[in-house]
Amino acid sequence: MTKQEALFNYCLRLADTSLILAQRNAEWCGHGPFLEEDLALTNLSLDLIGQANSIYQYAAQVEGKARNEDDLAYHRSEREFLNTLIAEQSNGDYAKTILRQFFCDTFDFYFYAELVKSKDETLSAIAEKSIKEITYHLRHTSSWVERLGDGTEESHTRMQDALNEIWRFTGEMFEMNEVDTILIKEGIAVDLNSIKSKWESKSKEILDRATIKIPANAFMQRGSREAKHTEHLGFILAEMQSLPRALPDAKW
Repeated sequence: MTKQEALFNYCLRLADTSLILAQRNAEWCGHGPFLEEDLALTNLSLDLIGQANSIYQYAAQVEGKARNEDDLAYHRSEREFLNTLIAEQSNGDYAKTILRQFFCDTFDFYFYAELVKSKDETLSAIAEKSIKEITYHLRHTSSWVERLGDGTEESHTRMQDALNEIWRFTGEMFEMNEVDTILIKEGIAVDLNSIKSKWESKSKEILDRATIKIPANAFMQRGSREAKHTEHLGFILAEMQSLPRALPDAKW
């Protein structure tokens, strides 16, 4: 694998995760538990789409095959997407959505803080812009995890059930492969081992405050680095890509 191929793959991994997570959160638009939170999740989704758009633009430039951000988002198949498995998991109830977003926000907070140091000036600039938004996201979801976990008996039970279901998808966020090896040597990519302990510490801190317990089962689901996904991604793409695929020449 060449450096160019590795960088393209790396960009897709980041952009795909942001896009799919944004699509999931957007499903709450008009269905949030109350108006303020409905708007908060919608704005969070828009931030993620903006992040994905910037990285897709750079990915298209790196690839050099005359594709653009829309081609990469709307005209690739399920087995070409590299988003993390946690991003594609179903929304479930509000507890599950918030916990999923919290884990992703915590990862992104430490990841993009390190990506700012990348020798790749474009990725560094994207990271510098993104970290401002992610800081707010993490503060928002952290407060909700605590509020729901240490709230009523019902909200506590829902948060614990959500954690029991989602936890097995968290380990994969730190999985590395040949892409990472190549780009870490070039000073471009983030060594995920360097942020794992920070993620674990922050996650445990908030989960302890929420009085919910991490499952004892250490099994972790993997696959996205090889574009292997859960059954959820195909349905997301079928809905998200339906219009661009039906009208590929449409101009807005």
